[in-house]
Amino acid sequence: MSAIANQRAIIDRRALAGAISAAVAEHGMPKARQKVIELLRNALHDGRAEVARRLAEHPSAGHEVAYSQSFLIDQLIRVMHDHVIEDVYPAGNRSSGERLVLIAVGGYGRGEMAPHSDIDIAFITPGKTTAWCEQVIEAMLYYLWDLGLKVGHSSRSLDEMVRMAKSDLTIRTALLEGRYLWGDQELYDEASRRFWADVVPGSQAQFVSEKLSERNARHKRMGDSRYVVEPNVKDGKGGLRDLQTLYWIGKYLHRVKSAAELVDAGLFTRKEYRTFRRAEGFLLAVRCHLHVITRRAEDRLTFDLQREVARRMNFADRPGKSAVERFMQYYFLQARQVGSLTGVFLAHIDEEMASKRRARGLLAGFRQRSRMLKGYRVFGGRIAAPSDDWFVKDPVRLIEVFQLAEEHSLEVHSETMRMATRDVKCIDQAVREDPRANELFIKLLTGRNDPETVLRWMNEAGVFGRFVPDFGKVGAQMQFDMYHHYTVDEHTIRAIGLLAAIEKGEHRVDHPLASEIIPQLGNRRVLYVATLLHDIAKGRGGDHSVLGAEVALHLCPRFGLDEGETELVSWLVRWHLLMSATAFKRDLADPKTILDFVTQVESVERLRQLLVLTVVDIRAVGPGIWNSWKRQLLGDLYELALEQLRLGYKSTRRAEQIAAKKEHVGELLGVNADLIDKLASRFDDAYWIAEPEDIIALNLVHYAAAKELEHKLSIHTEYYAARGATLVTVIGDDHPGLFFRVAGAIHLAGGNIIDARIHTNRAGKAVDNFLVQDPLGNPFKEQEQLDRLQKSIEDALAGKIELVPQLAKRPLARNRADSFEVRPRVDFDNTASGRFTVIEVSARDRPALLNRLARSLFESKLMVNSAHITNYGERAADTFYVTDLLGGKVTTKDRLKGIEAALLDAASDERQRESEAA
Repeated sequence: MSAIANQRAIIDRRALAGAISAAVAEHGMPKARQKVIELLRNALHDGRAEVARRLAEHPSAGHEVAYSQSFLIDQLIRVMHDHVIEDVYPAGNRSSGERLVLIAVGGYGRGEMAPHSDIDIAFITPGKTTAWCEQVIEAMLYYLWDLGLKVGHSSRSLDEMVRMAKSDLTIRTALLEGRYLWGDQELYDEASRRFWADVVPGSQAQFVSEKLSERNARHKRMGDSRYVVEPNVKDGKGGLRDLQTLYWIGKYLHRVKSAAELVDAGLFTRKEYRTFRRAEGFLLAVRCHLHVITRRAEDRLTFDLQREVARRMNFADRPGKSAVERFMQYYFLQARQVGSLTGVFLAHIDEEMASKRRARGLLAGFRQRSRMLKGYRVFGGRIAAPSDDWFVKDPVRLIEVFQLAEEHSLEVHSETMRMATRDVKCIDQAVREDPRANELFIKLLTGRNDPETVLRWMNEAGVFGRFVPDFGKVGAQMQFDMYHHYTVDEHTIRAIGLLAAIEKGEHRVDHPLASEIIPQLGNRRVLYVATLLHDIAKGRGGDHSVLGAEVALHLCPRFGLDEGETELVSWLVRWHLLMSATAFKRDLADPKTILDFVTQVESVERLRQLLVLTVVDIRAVGPGIWNSWKRQLLGDLYELALEQLRLGYKSTRRAEQIAAKKEHVGELLGVNADLIDKLASRFDDAYWIAEPEDIIALNLVHYAAAKELEHKLSIHTEYYAARGATLVTVIGDDHPGLFFRVAGAIHLAGGNIIDARIHTNRAGKAVDNFLVQDPLGNPFKEQEQLDRLQKSIEDALAGKIELVPQLAKRPLARNRADSFEVRPRVDFDNTASGRFTVIEVSARDRPALLNRLARSLFESKLMVNSAHITNYGERAADTFYVTDLLGGKVTTKDRLKGIEAALLDAASDERQRESEAA
């Protein structure tokens, strides 16, 4: 605490104690209690304000601010203690049992506190707690609670402390960082001596094992990646708790008094300690900012807080990268450093403990022989460089060591990782151009064991970004949106890992088509290189697909790819979003959609490569992004495009397609197969092409029943497993506004429409199919949910619900999407379909958006044929295939301009209107 400048500006303990004594002298106890609380509260408030001021003045001074906060609490507690034993419960001649020491434990014991951190105190007595000790402890706790402080406390005798520390890892860890706070110094010394003499000896291996298990469980709970875009600064992977775990283990094994002494223990080099200190200081500063902004113990760096922390820490916008993206990139770089330090540290600990086990075992004299692999020493499943100058002599070995690790399923030895990190600057342009280095890199990238894990090691050592500087530019780079869960480099490495896993047949259930296609590829390494490069140009400003294709043209020849391979990789990078955009935002039943897609793809090999790249790209975005609906749409597009490519552009076999579909529908209908002959003439070709066979079978049964019962309106809701959604079918007399009324009713029932196909048959009947999910992306399955959905639609179409006022009663809740600026945009395309005008609306995603857009289209006198709804985190992209009331395309400029204005108004939410008005 001595390093804290101008301590009395934070709190003047003598002045505070004097004021309390004066209040007691004037009013006496207990009347003076409220005045004492007031004095303590004012001191806490003023101290916090001073700490916040220092943080604002020095926004990256994490250690200093954390120490200052701890100092403030120390002084308050010391004043409280002295006041209680002198004024509240004075004891003239205390017995030997009436002794008490206050020990700061946990983070408070380290002296590192954020402004609203919990205060953890252990009250220790020599023996069974006396009445006087209980009174003092209770009085102090009440004062702390009256100040609104969150206190974690324990009251134990010395024997109880030892017994409980032996049996409870949490207690042992807390006491490990115990620091004398106030009270009986001799009692503290005895407690410390007994902890190290009675608790620690013989439990070191157990402590390390339990702490690492605890860490792994915490990581799993927090997302198991240090690159999640809303990280937990304290408990997340790469966060403060990981650094503290290293310190705890080092202290438990070597009894170090500070992290700096880990260097003397041989667990860190001086450079690594500086890295430890820098990362810890930055993370502490971020945590302090979070506490100051929210005025509570907030440790999650959520989207809405990231901008403000970036601003407070003086990050500024740069071309192609916003201030918040630059801040988060720096955050993830520090998290990566924490990961690197953890790997080196724990490997040292593992070897240290293994050597102790060998030394004590029956086979203490036995040493397993190492073997040599291309000059490297392999021992215990690890590959190690044979000498300290190994990489300096030949920097290509920095690539080779990782390639051999992948090929032979080995770990890279911690000391070798340390050397690689140290010597990474040896990789210069000559090494990058070296054919042998590039051959080794491609061999690693396309490895058949576990390229994902080894590429991640390579990335964390800094070798990956140094060897491929374009990849280094996206290292730790986040995308400030709710769609991408990981940084660009982590997303890319995960995509490569998924590709390898699919190729090994590990995802046949989730990705049957991709698993079937991969063995048919003409060139697998093209796909791996394209996966590596597909997002390589993000953060440069401009279209990353176009810029990435140019990077591919430059890099692929360096990697050893020939002209044909280079051209294919560049094409895949340029069009890696084409298949998902077509499948999710276009009507696959429209022949023009397939024709346009196939015209761009041109060959079966490109189609296969693109399908697999699209799958791994989507799946690697994050958990919950991939689903059966996306799998179905991509599969449909692939099959339609494959057929078109094999037949040629001019031969579409539309009649044959419809005939085959009817035959399959007949098989599904079984005894009701005659419905095809009875009803087929009522439906035009577009219906038969648009709908899957199983939905057609359901529609025909429902249509026939409604016709027989003379129902003017027939509504059916059922779980549709094929796409992980609920199928809602509405059959009735067609009329303008049907679509927006159904959309509004589904929203009122708590559902979101993810896809819609609107058909009017030759008898003037509407047969509309909607796929619906709840706000969390799950289908309605329970009968009660299905009934509620059906009743809501019935009431809306029967006029029993006034949709507009009912929807208005459900204002948009402020949620995480509010942290992002999404300007609504409307695009028209009259070339994407032969029959329809295609309108795409991009806007901030929110409940009832589709209803508002559909109502706007109705009021603009447009007929909606199909709607395709896609979400990208906070952004929704809704596509509508429309005609005017006469069935024609909308082409006049004035009409398009009016429709655009109406849709923009519908897409704008209250928050955007408020900002525009301001």
